[in-house]
Amino acid sequence: MRIPPRLTLLGAAATLLSTLFTGPAAAAPTAPTAITAVGDICYSRLPAQAHDTLDLIEAGGPYPFPQDGTVFQNREGILPSRTTGYYHEYTVVTPGSETRGARRIVTGDTAREDYYTADHYESFDLVDHDC
Repeated sequence: MRIPPRLTLLGAAATLLSTLFTGPAAAAPTAPTAITAVGDICYSRLPAQAHDTLDLIEAGGPYPFPQDGTVFQNREGILPSRTTGYYHEYTVVTPGSETRGARRIVTGDTAREDYYTADHYESFDLVDHDC
């Protein structure tokens, strides 16, 4: 079981409602509409610590850091726009780091919608679990 539960219909409905209520004025930002900063990465190419984090997420914890499982706000706007609460972040341990480091897994509510970042949210790779 994944924590939090992945609710694709809720996320889609919230996105639709947001679009309906904000109207055309929300489309004015100069940022490109296509998400170009999200790449992809094969599960097998992730660092071992990312595998550990994904295993913990799948098991529902326990997590090594109190921030793990908290809502990821997507303030950078790199991931597809979703309602608050859609994304959650988890620490990927960085060997030798005295802090949490820069590596994270960010999950979406859709099953197996996992993003990996090695540079503290400057870029993301969608994890392909089938390779």
